[in-house]
Amino acid sequence: MKTVGVVEFGGPEALRVFEVPEPHAGRGQVRIRVHAATVNPGDRYVRNGALGPTSPAPPYVPGMEAAGVLDEIGSGTATDLRLGDRVMAMADPTSPLGGAYAQYVVLPAEQVARAPQGTTHAEAATLPMNGLTARLALDLAGLSPGQTLAITGAPGAVGGYVAQMAKADGLTVVADAAPVDEELVRSFGANIVVGRGTGVAQHVLRAVPEGVAGVIDAAVIGSAVMAPAVHDGGVIVTVLGEGSRALSPDEIRRRSLRMRMAFVPDYLGDRSRLDRLREQAESGELTLRVARTFPAEQAAEAHRLMEAGGVRGRIVLKF
Repeated sequence: MKTVGVVEFGGPEALRVFEVPEPHAGRGQVRIRVHAATVNPGDRYVRNGALGPTSPAPPYVPGMEAAGVLDEIGSGTATDLRLGDRVMAMADPTSPLGGAYAQYVVLPAEQVARAPQGTTHAEAATLPMNGLTARLALDLAGLSPGQTLAITGAPGAVGGYVAQMAKADGLTVVADAAPVDEELVRSFGANIVVGRGTGVAQHVLRAVPEGVAGVIDAAVIGSAVMAPAVHDGGVIVTVLGEGSRALSPDEIRRRSLRMRMAFVPDYLGDRSRLDRLREQAESGELTLRVARTFPAEQAAEAHRLMEAGGVRGRIVLKF
């Protein structure tokens, strides 16, 4: 079967197509004939070696999201899925089963759910990991209907899902956007749209002088930058490491802030939440956005475009 990965770590040019033996589903597992695998920012860490070797031997295969057709169910596997179902799944490229950049992937059955009806494979592939990240961030924030949440990176894939889910949860949403993205972010249900960038906390404060109850920092601006926008006792949720942009422990204690990090593998295998994402996509509460598709053979170009930034929605590889 065809797979995309690296033998030697490096930049986008390190990605190559390989022919490897087909995997088969064992007990508790299913196999997907992948038609679409999403290119996400975290995929670069498999490619560039930041995570180290992700399998006993190369090629090391990135990819955390896939969609396709269920074509094998392991003996003794308990599942309501059936052969031929259109499905979506979240993969863990650091597991022995490998990443999603492959014609066939084998996964635990609980990591696979039916794809939303009426969607393409490419659209469905953008939902599992990005959607679960957004859901986890909101769950960690723990806000109640009527409270105000600020979101950075709202035009992006995760930020857009956060905005739409927050609106569905009954929160008042303050979201950032460049002028060109303002209409897009308002379409996600944002109540207030403010300017983006390092001054976003001040923009939020002008809109909400008392400070918001929470921030989800999908743009990874940093809790030190965003803390002024949050009232004392509020919460800041980050989706990646912050490094030098993190708020100091003394300031966190002084203001009684709650700090949380959304580590999406915490929701890996949560079939009920995957099914809820499907329902929200089918009802129109969530918008699945494909920025561009590439054949798997052009994975290097897809990674170059992803790393250049400014992509609205997700880039998807087609197998």
